[in-house]
Amino acid sequence: MEEIYEFLKENHTYYLATVEGDQPRVRPFGTIDLFEGKLYIQTGKKKNVSRQMHANGKVEICCFGNGKWVRIAATAVEDPREEAQEHMLESYPNLRATYTPGDGNTEVFFLKDATATISAFGSEDRVVKF
Repeated sequence: MEEIYEFLKENHTYYLATVEGDQPRVRPFGTIDLFEGKLYIQTGKKKNVSRQMHANGKVEICCFGNGKWVRIAATAVEDPREEAQEHMLESYPNLRATYTPGDGNTEVFFLKDATATISAFGSEDRVVKF
């Protein structure tokens, strides 16, 4: 899992896919955190992505960098604790202008039952589960 975290952090932007009814939704994300042995993402409760993950927690993440790409299939599970929100915001202090732990909008999700596939042209895929 640490390898996946480092890859996402190093490449800054990844793409998160959710489902809204029968329509996939994809958008760029940039927050990633390791907290208590779990991989976390962050958003705001006011956003459509939040509503989509609450309705259907199945998500996919895709990120490309340095000739490799990672695809992660997982279930996003909200962690409502302020300490989880604070840990994320410590890693992304620029978000403090918009988000504050316990403000009713800041939201973090950990990835549960994740399967990450690491790929590169000319190489066999490698799978990491966490």
